[in-house]
Amino acid sequence: MKKVFLRLIAPVDHLHLTSWLFLRLLGLIYLIAFLSLSVQISGLVGPEGILPLEHHLSFAAAQLGQPKAWLRFPSLFWWTGASDIVLQGTALLGALLSLSLILARHERVVLIALFLLYLSLYHAGQVFTNFQWDTLLLETGFLAIFLVGGPTRLLIFLFEWLLFRLRFMSGLFKLVSEDPSWSGFTALNHYFETQPLPHIGAWYAHHLPEWVLKTGVGMTFFSELIVPFFIFLPRPFRLAAAAITILMQLLIIATSNHNFINLLTICLCLFLLDDRLIKRLLPQGIRLKTDRQVIRTGKLKAVLISFATLLIVPASLIGLYSNLARGSIAMPLQSFYDSARSFGIGNIYHIFPTMQQERHELIIQGSDDGTTWRTYEFKYKPGDPAQQPQIVIPHQPRLDWMIWFVPTQQPVMMHWFGLFMQRLHQGSTPVTQLLATNPFENKPPRYLRVMTYRYHFTPPEIDAESGNWWQREYLGEFPQHPPRIP
Repeated sequence: MKKVFLRLIAPVDHLHLTSWLFLRLLGLIYLIAFLSLSVQISGLVGPEGILPLEHHLSFAAAQLGQPKAWLRFPSLFWWTGASDIVLQGTALLGALLSLSLILARHERVVLIALFLLYLSLYHAGQVFTNFQWDTLLLETGFLAIFLVGGPTRLLIFLFEWLLFRLRFMSGLFKLVSEDPSWSGFTALNHYFETQPLPHIGAWYAHHLPEWVLKTGVGMTFFSELIVPFFIFLPRPFRLAAAAITILMQLLIIATSNHNFINLLTICLCLFLLDDRLIKRLLPQGIRLKTDRQVIRTGKLKAVLISFATLLIVPASLIGLYSNLARGSIAMPLQSFYDSARSFGIGNIYHIFPTMQQERHELIIQGSDDGTTWRTYEFKYKPGDPAQQPQIVIPHQPRLDWMIWFVPTQQPVMMHWFGLFMQRLHQGSTPVTQLLATNPFENKPPRYLRVMTYRYHFTPPEIDAESGNWWQREYLGEFPQHPPRIP
């Protein structure tokens, strides 16, 4: 048993340069994530934002009691307060520390700080940051803390386990969802025009021949259900897994605005490679510099990685079982899983387990007299049919993204959307700054209404004639019409 443990905590010499490159790229992704939040966090959860963080923390403390609330929503904002200056300062501090990581300065201290800062913003954002790419960044950032000084076998396994979960679970949940779009290989007939934030590449992909779209679904299943097992096989299979996974991520980037998740997935694929291959990609000066560094695995580091393994692997398996069983599990197991998730580790992943077949867009209008209505234009989501779908990668405009869920009329969506409408009626500056245009800059409108339209990409022949990228059909005033299927 002791020999097995010593093998698990032994340094991995052939991934030293790879680990160095991974940390630099992780710093870049952290930089993107923090900067993206810095320009919208006040409007989302600031004192005059849609879901003020101070209200969220007060409610959590009242419901759970202070110690339990701290553990359920671990965040620095319990002690710093949640003013606009603090929220924006936290995001900008994260961006500054990300630059330090890119430059390889004080790596371990910086990585710990980055994890704590992003964990705080993750909980602060509430529904606006409750996404799989946020938890993927958190678990990646947590594991990266132990990467300083060189990787160990057990640590590399945890990175591989994370990539495996991300890919395999996404395919598995597509199967068990019993969605006819996936089982009938027609998912890509709808995906490109119904995804949350399509860009111009999606318009072209939507008009590809039927056989190409069906082949794309087959490639998705192969890359998510078969290829992930290559991760744990000998080098040729691992290289194939990296190549196929990276190719799929590049295709997604070419057709979708999915923020930084595809870049982060590509970075995780680095651990399927090795220094022999990475040396061909990096300048000689960097190779020589990293070759002079000494790989160390201290006792404390070995113990902490072992402890992390005992948290992450069981928590992720419990989460997978709970979601597949679609029922309750023993309370101690549920509590263990919830506790791990509170700190951003041990999560499950299910990217697009079901596919929307219709795109419903909400058009928000205001009026002073109830007769003349002016439209609030969003920065990135579809609105004006003549507006070309924009490429916003790797930024994620959280409000534009969340509006996509509102037509389902689920309670949690109706709650925050109602508060958003209140802020528009009040003329909240941090909230209106999240929009492209505010037609009532001097004084908020007396009346607001929300119109629902069904959107479709225009066929190429109509686009050439009209100059429109979208066709739309009026469905009625929201929410007095049937909800979109979740």
